[in-house]
Amino acid sequence: MIADRGKKSKVADEQDSEHIDAELVLSIEKLQEVQDQLDKVNEEASEKVLEVEQKYNEIRRPVYDKRNEVIKSIPDFWLTAFLSHPALCDLLSEEDSKICKYLDCIDVEDFKDVMSGYAITFNFKPNPYFEDAKLTKTFKFSEEGTTKITGTNIKWKEGMSVVANGVDREKKGNKRPPTDESFFSWFSETQQNDIVEGFHDEVAEIIKEDLWPNPLKYFINEADEEDSDGDEDNEEEKGNDEQDDGDEDGDEEEDD
Repeated sequence: MIADRGKKSKVADEQDSEHIDAELVLSIEKLQEVQDQLDKVNEEASEKVLEVEQKYNEIRRPVYDKRNEVIKSIPDFWLTAFLSHPALCDLLSEEDSKICKYLDCIDVEDFKDVMSGYAITFNFKPNPYFEDAKLTKTFKFSEEGTTKITGTNIKWKEGMSVVANGVDREKKGNKRPPTDESFFSWFSETQQNDIVEGFHDEVAEIIKEDLWPNPLKYFINEADEEDSDGDEDNEEEKGNDEQDDGDEDGDEEEDD
């Protein structure tokens, strides 16, 4: 009889387990349906956000153009902004800084389909270093998740290349020995045309996401530092003058 009770208990446990499994499966199926709905809403939201971003890119474009026109009237604006940026300042060598004195304006432009890529362009005035009027680096994103990078092959004038692997390094009579590292080598860093998903060009991202939206804050930061240094020098000179006046008064009292 005890054995029969044991068999009945085992059967009951199996039935309960099957019931619980069935309920769990049903709950998971319902949860998947809700998740599918959420995924659909998120997809629609992403499309709407994309549309808004594309719309405002078009609105921002003439404002950016206007800003660049004003910047052209400020000497060494982009060079100053670069040198006062905490992440970009170390990228410019002394020779790079000399070249960037000819930098007329920087431009960052998303493709019409903002998810497909963007281009960063440095526009230069005529200069003694290279023939190009502009240097561009382009990032194209594919649906497969790869990134195709293209950059300007800089046409250095004879003897003026600052890039370690520049063509001019091989030429005889090169007056300017190239430095080991130059910011301008960044434009030619395109050896891998198709790069796997997850690739990040830190320099490009900093320029696009930080410097380009508001370069004025970095330019002003540099100006503020110069003003601060000037104030400190003035205060130091003032303190020295006061000390000298005190010494003179002391000397007069001793004479009396």
